[in-house]
Amino acid sequence: MDLHDQLKKLFPDHEPSEEIEETQTEPKELWVQTEPMICKFEKRKGKPTTIIEGYTGSDDDFKILAKELKTKLSVGGTFKDDSIIIQGDYRDKIMTILKEKGFKVKRVGG
Repeated sequence: MDLHDQLKKLFPDHEPSEEIEETQTEPKELWVQTEPMICKFEKRKGKPTTIIEGYTGSDDDFKILAKELKTKLSVGGTFKDDSIIIQGDYRDKIMTILKEKGFKVKRVGG
């Protein structure tokens, strides 16, 4: 007995629709600027943080970029006051990811 038969027994009046919804969407193309973004390192409350500033595109694009960086690095972080704050010192990895996307990145501090 397969899943369709089991569901048919539970819901005999239900007519399955033929429409299949696609939940997967294409990744949005980010706007790449000509000015370099600033990638700097700070210690806040004794903990290392990496801060990315200088994006001149829309806030939605910057939030998408922040989420993508956090998932690729598997770290926490936030988007606040037109900057991305990543927990930990990941300047080198962030700079390579941004350069692969076509951004110009400038390293500041240390």
